[in-house]
Amino acid sequence: MRDAVIVGGGLAGLTAAWRLRFWDIELLEESPRIGGRIRSETRGRYFMNWGGHVFAGAGSSTDTLLRETGTRTVEVPGALSGLAMNGRLITSGWIPTYPFRIPMPGSSRAALLRAGARISLDVLRYARASRLRPGETGATRQQRIYDFENDRSFADYIGELPEDAEALFRPTVSRSAGDPDELSAGAGIGYFNLVWNIGQGLNRSILGGPSTLTETLAAALGDRVQTRTRVEEVVQHPDHVVVRFTRDGVSQQVRARTVVLATPAPVSHRIGVDLPEDVRDALSKVAYGSYVSAAFLTGETTRKPWDDTYGIATPKRSFSVALNMGNVVHGLSRERHPGGSLMTFSPAGLARQLIGRTDEEITATYLRDLDGFLPGFSEDVVEARVQRWELGAPYCFPGRGALQPVLTRAGSRVHLAGDYLGTLYTETAIESAYTAAQAIRSTLASERQVAAVADRRSVAEHV
Repeated sequence: MRDAVIVGGGLAGLTAAWRLRFWDIELLEESPRIGGRIRSETRGRYFMNWGGHVFAGAGSSTDTLLRETGTRTVEVPGALSGLAMNGRLITSGWIPTYPFRIPMPGSSRAALLRAGARISLDVLRYARASRLRPGETGATRQQRIYDFENDRSFADYIGELPEDAEALFRPTVSRSAGDPDELSAGAGIGYFNLVWNIGQGLNRSILGGPSTLTETLAAALGDRVQTRTRVEEVVQHPDHVVVRFTRDGVSQQVRARTVVLATPAPVSHRIGVDLPEDVRDALSKVAYGSYVSAAFLTGETTRKPWDDTYGIATPKRSFSVALNMGNVVHGLSRERHPGGSLMTFSPAGLARQLIGRTDEEITATYLRDLDGFLPGFSEDVVEARVQRWELGAPYCFPGRGALQPVLTRAGSRVHLAGDYLGTLYTETAIESAYTAAQAIRSTLASERQVAAVADRRSVAEHV
């Protein structure tokens, strides 16, 4: 019998397995590829990227994992606050000046200024609420973040706006995979806090691309990682758990003392057949939105106006943001090397419009929009590849805070882990995996202690 089985080979599952690597474990992943929604590939000095791209810095669980695995990171050198709208590209400057620098009707500008002032004040409130307080746990802090303005949608909070004003807000809000009418007001405010204060949040880039981390974790685990393995159900017993799965068309099962369900909430709901009913109900209510992304490798030989910008919000286009992966190279080098890499990202409603189209159609749509604000971009493209994420990311909807105590309740042989357990993306995935792994290590250690005491008593009785 295994000490632990980890279901899911994304960032959370790999992290949990890493923390349990000294025990008898096995990780089961349905896909032929590990990493989940972390996916990157190197191309010379650059990397192409389709999923998670920035990571938490000093003092975070992510930082601990990166140090443990020897994974090098750099601080993102460029600004995340670029904007391309109505024929104008802004790559630098004070964000509050943007409404005056983007061409738009006076009514839209006035509405934007009023709404922006309100959001600015609430970003300060959010920053105070989201700060870890002395002596409190991460779980307490996370509950406070979920509860912040969680009783209404962002659309209800901001009210009806003229077209240009609404369009300018949308890329920041919808990065969560939920549209403004789906997302809670607090979550929307939180995304403005993230963008306006990048140095205080997710601001690290992994050298060579994010898959450097996930593949390193998998390599350390060796043949304990089993891909192409579909888990059908996880059944609990008083002293163990049975995991039933299909591999190569053959139904099999493995017994383990503990299990980590490091799968998206809908998958955990499906396979966790005898989890407590309130936990299964909470899992069924976690909301996800889709993503469509594309990575473009370019071969330009001269400097580009966007070299010093990492993120460019793109209202009124087929994607909400263009992410300049090449900025990590250009921003840290004195010499402008040939080439580059850029990622486009379509969440929520934009993804729903694209996800059923062919790769060729999506690529053509993206390139047309990119040429609209990065002149001549398509002429430099040497490789383009599309990725669809049906379960792109969980988003915080009105009322989401009420689910958190149930989803994070301890006391079972089956533990949950994943980015749906918090609001910090990759940091939540890693932190929740650490929590699950620590609980399992404590359970296994205790059971060994109990068994050792029982053995001593048995020997004494026979002397």
